[in-house]
Formats: sequence, structure tokens, C-alpha cells
Amino acid sequence: MTAPYPPPGTAAGQDRTTLWGVLGIVVGLLCCGVLGIVFGYLSIRDARRFGNSPVLGWLGIAFGVLNIIANGLLYVGGNNPFS
Repeated sequence: MTAPYPPPGTAAGQDRTTLWGVLGIVVGLLCCGVLGIVFGYLSIRDARRFGNSPVLGWLGIAFGVLNIIANGLLYVGGNNPFS
């Protein structure tokens, strides 16, 4: 008896599309926009590799960008959260 092989056309490795997407959204909204963008990119990369929907990745990137813009506006407006 032989071990079952994965179907042809599937990529080797684990599918972490949802993990990266959710991390991108949460981190992008709460603390670090740059990490939200990075995690969103990783989600899109895995979605392409495994044939999944890249929506969570795009949301992670969007929320990361919004976080960066909001922090920039707060900083310029004098409401510097770091001082």
C-alpha cells in the first residue's frame, strides 16, 4: 500500500491565507500599519499560491494604510500620541 499523494496542481506547504489576512486586519487596525501591510501582502501571496480569495489580504493592506494616514494626521494636528 502506498501513501496518498496530493492532487496534481496543488502547491506544497501549508495554506496560511486566512491567518495572514486576519493578522493583517487586526494589527493594521489596532497598532502597526506597516505590519498590517506586510501581513496583507503575505495573505495575498498565499491566496495566489493556493487558489484562494485574496480579500482578507487586501483588507489588511487597506487597514494598514488607513492606520498610517490616521497616525500621520494626528501627529500633524498636534495630538502626538508619542510625546
